[in-house]
Amino acid sequence: MTRVVLLGASPGPDTSPTGLRLAALPGNPTVAERLRSQLTSMDPRFATVQSGDVAAALRALADVAESATESLFIIPENSVVHDELIYQITKSKRGALALVAKEPRPEVTEEQEDNGQEDNGAEDRIPIDEADPEIGQNRVEGLPVRARVGKSRVVSVGTASHAVTRPNAVLLGPLHVSARNAPVLAQTCRELADIADRFGADDDLVQLIVFGLVRNGVSVGIRGRRDLFYRRVTTQEEINEAGAEMAGMDEDRARLNNAVKGADGFFTTFFVSTYSRFIARWAARRGLTPNQVTLISIVLGVAAAACFATGDRPWMVLGGVLIYFAFVFDCVDGQVARYARKFGVLGAWLDATFDRFKEYVVFAGLAVGWVVSGNGDEIWILALAALGLQSVRHLLDFSFGISNRRKPPSSLPTTPLDAPDDRELRQALVRRKVERSQGLRGVLKMWTKAGKYRAVHWARKMIVFPIGERFAAIAITAALFDARITFLTLVIWGSVAAAYTLTGRLMRSLV
Repeated sequence: MTRVVLLGASPGPDTSPTGLRLAALPGNPTVAERLRSQLTSMDPRFATVQSGDVAAALRALADVAESATESLFIIPENSVVHDELIYQITKSKRGALALVAKEPRPEVTEEQEDNGQEDNGAEDRIPIDEADPEIGQNRVEGLPVRARVGKSRVVSVGTASHAVTRPNAVLLGPLHVSARNAPVLAQTCRELADIADRFGADDDLVQLIVFGLVRNGVSVGIRGRRDLFYRRVTTQEEINEAGAEMAGMDEDRARLNNAVKGADGFFTTFFVSTYSRFIARWAARRGLTPNQVTLISIVLGVAAAACFATGDRPWMVLGGVLIYFAFVFDCVDGQVARYARKFGVLGAWLDATFDRFKEYVVFAGLAVGWVVSGNGDEIWILALAALGLQSVRHLLDFSFGISNRRKPPSSLPTTPLDAPDDRELRQALVRRKVERSQGLRGVLKMWTKAGKYRAVHWARKMIVFPIGERFAAIAITAALFDARITFLTLVIWGSVAAAYTLTGRLMRSLV
């Protein structure tokens, strides 16, 4: 359940074109009518805030936030947007998330690059005393460039009378705030309303809200439009242009791409997800549910185990092929769920449970095949070692995940809303960055930064021996060698993965 807050006329140049129609769409709806119809799929409760009077609008939004028991999705009424973009923003797990557009980056000279002076979006790369605060005068999407964003969140926001150091982005409009941050949003809006006389005529309401949230220590994540569409419109000409641009974009393809996890392992990314998404779309369009796809994966896994249990080379090869496709359909069930937006507790439980079932029944099949081939029953020791090691790893993963969710999020620096610039805030961020670069935090941060190199990124993905790599190892070693080699691979690689992940989690638990 989501509380939707529709912003009416903006205090800046925007005005909600409630009477203008999207002639290219069936039914010839107005912009506001289309937006409401898009949002009703979220089963929302609507609240409308007319933003002509900034102080009144902020107080009205504070009232909405104070009474909210669910997340809030704030969006201007004059928004033309893809359904998938709304969905992606509202399903974010961030405490707050804003849609941004970055200002085109200036070209970097070779000398600047050699000196490390290029602006790659990282927070506080340039020392504060070398950066002169300024109010952004350039415009992107018709909005003043008054936000400073880093790689994953908003660093600072300015207004007509609050300077921001080196602004590089604009806040386009949609803003999602989780239920846990609703009280902070309410307090922030009231504080902003008290100083509303300091804001200018072209200060956008959403920008003011994010300005207040960031200064009050809320981590506001960022998302770009990527391959989806968003624009605010004020005239019929702009509406027609927006309609034409949207028509030239493949929203379904974007939705399909978003159905694929962005943090999968090497094998899954390059040998499964390149085509499994198309199987997922085919299945979803024919009414297959994620649970039905999970059942196909289970059947393939059991069939692979039966092939391995024969111990004959041709059947071992077939078993390797079947276990590979069992994993493919294991990926497809999640992609179907995300593409068709069909989620359920039962499906999530079945997926996690039968992943282990397929793996362990394959272990049994490999061991049985080795024994029936007359190679002795010592293989069961390796089989039990592989099973026990993997069970312990899953237990550690589960327990760490539960403990980590209980850990309160780290607080960000705050600064008074009436401070004329963001110098104090950015100095606090620099101090925080220095503190986090010391001791274990510093080691972890260095290792995280090393991930910008593709070789290191994929090495880190593979060393933890995720399920894709495990199923690939089983398929390849069983088809080309024998069960003993398969189990040795699982035990050795699994031990290295366990040591690596346990070390990292111990370090993260201590900082």
